[in-house]
Amino acid sequence: MATLPHLRAFARFLARTPSAADDLVQDTLTRALAARSQYAHDTSLKAWLFTIQRNIFYEQYRRHTKEREILESLGAAALPHSEHDAPHEAHDTIRELDELLWQLPDILRESLILIGAQELTYDEAGSICNVPSGTIKARVSRARSLLCELQRKV
Repeated sequence: MATLPHLRAFARFLARTPSAADDLVQDTLTRALAARSQYAHDTSLKAWLFTIQRNIFYEQYRRHTKEREILESLGAAALPHSEHDAPHEAHDTIRELDELLWQLPDILRESLILIGAQELTYDEAGSICNVPSGTIKARVSRARSLLCELQRKV
């Protein structure tokens, strides 16, 4: 149960919409329960669940071309600033960060979210993405650099 909010947050970054994220979390838990005998008790449950979730997402992503087009259009659309927005600096900063994150390539955004927002280790993130931890470190570094470049352009 303690991992559920983390699964939901990661699903939100993968799926981009709350309803698709909820479906992804449900699919993840269903698949994890069905495969619970395959879980190695000496490993991270969070990393195992994130791996399942990531695999489900990419399976669905490849299978549904139409869904992919919708997700890409949602991710490319920038959130417009409204005159009615509250003039809170923190709210504006979060909105700007959200817009900048969606401009990153998928693999860089995914790595940054796993390390920064989900607080996984590089090894755990590497096992989720099926790459060495050094690759995750490089992706996170590139994502941070690209965020800085994008922020300067704003």
